[in-house]
Amino acid sequence: MHNRLPEPSADERAHSERLLARLREHIAAHGPMPFAQYMERCLYTPGLGYYSAGATKFGAAGDFITAPELGELFARCVVHAVQGALAQLGDAAEFLELGAGSGAFAEAALRAMHEAGTLPRRYAILEPSADLRERQRSRLTATLPPDVAARVHWLDRPPTEPWRGVLFANEVIDALPATRFAIHDGAVWEECVGLDDDGRLVREDRPADAALVNAVLQLERELGAPFDDGYRSELLPQLAAWLQAIAGTLKVGLMLFVDYGYTRREFYLPERRDGTLMAHYRHRSHTDPLYLPGLNDLTASVDFSALAEAGVRAGFALASYLPQSAFLIGAGLPQAFEAAYVNAPDEAARYRLAQQVKRLTLPEQMGERFQAMLFARGLDPLPLPADLIDGDHAARL
Repeated sequence: MHNRLPEPSADERAHSERLLARLREHIAAHGPMPFAQYMERCLYTPGLGYYSAGATKFGAAGDFITAPELGELFARCVVHAVQGALAQLGDAAEFLELGAGSGAFAEAALRAMHEAGTLPRRYAILEPSADLRERQRSRLTATLPPDVAARVHWLDRPPTEPWRGVLFANEVIDALPATRFAIHDGAVWEECVGLDDDGRLVREDRPADAALVNAVLQLERELGAPFDDGYRSELLPQLAAWLQAIAGTLKVGLMLFVDYGYTRREFYLPERRDGTLMAHYRHRSHTDPLYLPGLNDLTASVDFSALAEAGVRAGFALASYLPQSAFLIGAGLPQAFEAAYVNAPDEAARYRLAQQVKRLTLPEQMGERFQAMLFARGLDPLPLPADLIDGDHAARL
């Protein structure tokens, strides 16, 4: 499999080896680490983790392309979906983006908010990567009017004081460290990462602790059947606590999460016997999370049923759940496309717009693989476009 992937440069390989040395040292001293801990270190170790180091990650030169990287249509639809809430909250409104990537979404969203007259008093970005912060800051300072760019602030941690507004996260939950479990002879085991006799990383299963056993048994009760022997998948036991931590101080407003994933019954289908874990390297997906640690983005699909439960537990009402295609169309994609098409400078630009729409909405692209989930708290009436409320698929959860 690895011979089908691009060869890393000498510097990239050396970077991965530095992280690998730390992983080996920890495992040698403490024994095999749970996969969630391995994933967390691969993604977030300061200076070495995938999201903490300085390599280009987004766009054509990186490892993957997110919806905002395709152009402005995605961001304009998101703004259209939430601008009623921003307008209702008036001068008190704030906007919080989790993990702003290259800054493409923030740039397009702030431009759209400015045009619509719904600029929040503050556009906050919660970004753990110092390198990405500086890239975002440079981009927004260079492309936005000074008075608009001045509203952007970067946060080291979630807000600790009560606030009102909109929280937005695109492809964030899929990067939360996932716990991997396996079923052997009817018992629950936890996937860990250890070392073989030659010091190479290997995946191995260890008996699960009581918390993981109970979480898997609860899944089986909800699904109405036990997992087959040999079944392996992921869950996020920390999801409710994580959501409370990032959104507990949002007293009035909306939360919007867009990510790839499934309802619980779809996530744990019997035929999905090895879960949803994927690694992304130079626009290629593969299934070996131990390959070149620190250079691959490691992700697992989102259980949107679990996300809905976590949001309700945090005190929010589930407002709408839709496939990305239905969300974007209900949030004004046809109108945004028409306006951009009319103002496009040439045929090449119009072609790129059409390609954007295809990537965002076609079932085999992002349209059905990605889902949008909206939560609300303290907003009366609920200021969402009617199509987003009427098209709600929450009954599937």
